[in-house]
Amino acid sequence: MKTIAPALEVISNTYGSSFAYTKHAQKTNSKAHLWHYHPEIELVYINGGAGKRQIGSHVSYYTNGSLILIGSNLPHCGFTNEQTGNINEIVIHIKPEFLGNDFFGIPEMKKVQNILSQSKAGIAFGGETKKKIGKKIEMMEKQPPLERLMTLLSILDELESSDEYTVLNADGFSLELNAQDSDRINVVFNYVKDHFQESIAIDEVSSLVSMTTPSFCRYFKKISNKTFTEFVNEYRLVHASKLLAEKPITINEVCYESGFNNFSHFSKSFKQYTGKSASQYRNEHKIIIK
Repeated sequence: MKTIAPALEVISNTYGSSFAYTKHAQKTNSKAHLWHYHPEIELVYINGGAGKRQIGSHVSYYTNGSLILIGSNLPHCGFTNEQTGNINEIVIHIKPEFLGNDFFGIPEMKKVQNILSQSKAGIAFGGETKKKIGKKIEMMEKQPPLERLMTLLSILDELESSDEYTVLNADGFSLELNAQDSDRINVVFNYVKDHFQESIAIDEVSSLVSMTTPSFCRYFKKISNKTFTEFVNEYRLVHASKLLAEKPITINEVCYESGFNNFSHFSKSFKQYTGKSASQYRNEHKIIIK
């Protein structure tokens, strides 16, 4: 069986800058479908649209754009595709030591150091913070290098002061992975991404990473603080949320296109996960459906 290798993304700084600033038009982020990781901390602003957030073992559906801070080597998948409907996507990559090993240790940088440390679990910002910081991130495109750097530092400082945020892996995710762990967990994530609409056998996934099924189950629980079955079901439920909001198909079709083979089980699981029935969820998000 062919497996998809995890992608260690190699990132180059923007010319004349100590970090990378990349702006993608609506449909031009070619890495959006890949699980990948990198030592750089990543700040992503998606201007408008709706889609999936897949960061660590967290999977969720966002609307009206997204502002996300992702820590070093935290595996994640891209956030936009041709259906997202966003205006653009801006991605900023900074190395943890991009201003020197001691810079963030000075008193003035205490708040920035704090938010960079918290980003190890992945953070999504909303409300006025998303709007205000999003505008600043877009302004950076036309700023000269020094002004752009100062704007970035002020953005990080403001993010630390915001109370409009959600820690995406709040229940824990073992982020200090060695190379073998990174490869192993990314193989698993890629496999789920590509096969969640099918029946997934745990022993088959275990064999992909050369582990016995009991060892794999213990390993995945330790890494993600959730069972493999819980992770797969959450992935399917988030996909169902996306379909309910974006595609004018029946709820029964949503159930089976999301990888569930039992409508009653799907309905019960969706209500437990979202607090709403599938029909209620669709009615609240029907403005997204075109």
